Amino acid sequence: MKNIFFLLLISGMQPVLSQTKLEKAITNLENNYEQEKVYLLTDKSQYAAGDQIWFKSFVFDGYNRTALSTTLFVELYDSDKKLIDWKTILLTNGEGSGDFKLKADLPEQVYFVRAYTPYMTNFSEDFQVVKTLPIYNPNSAESLEISKNSNWSAKAFPEGGNFINGIPTKFAVRLSSDTSLPESWTGKIIDSQNPNVAITTFTSFDKNVASFKITPTLGKKYQAIIQDNTGKKQTIDLPEVASSGLNLEVVSSKDGVKYSLKGVNLKQQLQNYKIVGTINNHLAYKANINQLTTEASSLIPTKISNGANVVLQLAIFDEQDNLVAKRLCFIKPNNLKVEKAEIIGKNLKETPRSFNSIDLSPESYFKNYTVVVSDDDGSNNTEDENILSSLWLTGDFTTKIDSPAQYFSKNANSEALDALLISETWKRFDWNSVLSGVTPTIKTSSQKFLSYKVKPIKDNSIVRDAAVTLALRLGEGQPTVSLFKTDQNGYVYLDNLNFNEPLGISLFVNQEKDKESSTDNLFVTVEPLVNPTQFKGNFPSTKYKLVKATENKKLSTTISRAINTQKNNRKTENVDVQIEEVKLVGKKQDPKEELNKQLSTGMFNSMNSTIFDFVNENQNAALSTNILDWLQGRAAGLTFQRNGSGENVPYIRGSQAKLYLDEMPSDASMIASIPISNIAMVKVIKESGLIGNAVLIYTMRGDLKSKNTEKETKKNNLAIVKGYDKPSEFPIEMLDDSTAKVENDTRETLYWNPNLFDSDYVPPRIKFYNNDSAKQYKVLIISFDEDDNILFDNQILK
Repeated sequence: MKNIFFLLLISGMQPVLSQTKLEKAITNLENNYEQEKVYLLTDKSQYAAGDQIWFKSFVFDGYNRTALSTTLFVELYDSDKKLIDWKTILLTNGEGSGDFKLKADLPEQVYFVRAYTPYMTNFSEDFQVVKTLPIYNPNSAESLEISKNSNWSAKAFPEGGNFINGIPTKFAVRLSSDTSLPESWTGKIIDSQNPNVAITTFTSFDKNVASFKITPTLGKKYQAIIQDNTGKKQTIDLPEVASSGLNLEVVSSKDGVKYSLKGVNLKQQLQNYKIVGTINNHLAYKANINQLTTEASSLIPTKISNGANVVLQLAIFDEQDNLVAKRLCFIKPNNLKVEKAEIIGKNLKETPRSFNSIDLSPESYFKNYTVVVSDDDGSNNTEDENILSSLWLTGDFTTKIDSPAQYFSKNANSEALDALLISETWKRFDWNSVLSGVTPTIKTSSQKFLSYKVKPIKDNSIVRDAAVTLALRLGEGQPTVSLFKTDQNGYVYLDNLNFNEPLGISLFVNQEKDKESSTDNLFVTVEPLVNPTQFKGNFPSTKYKLVKATENKKLSTTISRAINTQKNNRKTENVDVQIEEVKLVGKKQDPKEELNKQLSTGMFNSMNSTIFDFVNENQNAALSTNILDWLQGRAAGLTFQRNGSGENVPYIRGSQAKLYLDEMPSDASMIASIPISNIAMVKVIKESGLIGNAVLIYTMRGDLKSKNTEKETKKNNLAIVKGYDKPSEFPIEMLDDSTAKVENDTRETLYWNPNLFDSDYVPPRIKFYNNDSAKQYKVLIISFDEDDNILFDNQILK
């Protein structure tokens, strides 16, 4: 959707041609208030410790996928704001995906996932995504419970912001709570001098809002008495009745937004009043009232948004360009422009562990899909939030909205959505600040991809204005060499880099005339220019509370299934290891086995181990900064997570692995300091006797010599940088009883694909294996076409 500037003449209205204070403010708004928002989709809404969280991010600039940013930071925090893990995600057309592997020993509590682009840090943290995720652990000393207390409060909001004598005025009543809202509530309006007579009554549309209409009399004090379904009551005051002012009334229909203005006791009536409509901080509509009149009305057609569904902010300014009324409204609430997936074939079975498929049309305008298929247990649980509610509500509003997805569901109540918008305020900018010329301070520009500055230090001196050579080596690939010149501060800049493997950056100071070039006493630092920022705000309140765990802790069906799935995964991993061990039986001793015998003793000998021989084999490790960095991705089940010091700490199947140096307990910082040329063998042990999960490092001894043929690069002029985090591959293979010995397949997420592509008119196919119990499937499909029209399909298939 592209915004259209639209000027309209109604009942004596005409465009303002001179550059007034308001016109300058609109120019300021257009040029300086571009902003982004994020929707984060996860494969499940709750997890067990040891699970994997799969996520897909969608970043929007208003109502289009962003072209501003190519980098997204996604961070996982515990409830004490301790950073557990973080990912740097590549955005392509505003979309990116990744995953978090949860530790098996995570305490049970509510965790939070924060997502933001570097550009978003120029604005309020309130607009960054902070997603609430309860994570359960049966071994935790505390348990999560849903709080039964509903300590709510209420407020009443007059439409347009004014409550004027003798003018019928629509009000929205809004409830808020730090925990949860009551299921239903009712209310009545009274005159405080006659409290026993109800002027009007109302019933809540949903947990959030209700509305009513009242014609006030000057001098009277009005109150609203609200009572929830449990009997709890609260009395609130309505605003004081004004003797003069502007009343704004808005009605949304399929044809557009009709607004009506009524002026009461105004000196120049409505003459020279201005009506301004903005969409996504951009001007979409503007008109001026040129005649003396007390009433004016007009229809703003849907073409101001190209027919798309958007939130329109109407603001009314008087003859002095003062803001006198404002109102949020939704364009075409009963006609959502949302496409559905075109399914041309499906093969779904109820048989346990059967192969299933769903074919999408290859002739659709939509070519790239995000798809999640889950086991539907028939509970008919509705979504609390989805991409539609994020795009149109929660991405732009910072107040807590209960189950915002309901406002865009099949049976949505447009009156409820309208009441909700009456109670909301657009906080991405403030008209009074914009009118006064205030502009946001843009400290972080919208850079493309990742950038770094490289600083060489030679003989303890900054190398300024000097010719240098940079050798860049990505992963195990061949290095590329480029000539640079350091600036007056001694920096070389590497801009717009897009990579997801370790990047080795070697720097050499070019030879001066009659002097030899060397790397002696040359030290290189590489500083990223695209960085995450510390979270300074507070996490949102939740409906959960922690209580002391009981002796026989009861788990929900969902969490029990998740824990059983983890056990199944470990079984399949063990089967793979055992098969490899069987292959080794009866083989002649090889040099690696001899080395293992020579270096390993007692309980450190295990059949369930993976060995890397640095004496007899060339491990191509010279480029890596340390052995832990080199180990990443080289042993099944072994993963790494960064600790607070930025060091890689090994984890095996979700649990932190022990570290040993020459069979003595050690830590990551000690291991990382050992030159790789001094390492003879590395052993990864999984769940073995007294050792459990461990990574063992053995150093050279006696007459051992490395057979690595590479000449190890000196580390003083080499730096290794990490680029974008590469998403893991979601496992979709069938669990087979004959090999895996899995008695009960309880997977909830059966299929996760953040990038299902259509190519060459071959139907995009969703392929997955059933678990042991699913009879029907929840299928979520999201896509965007080239014009950013949205496809959103969430249905149950049998």
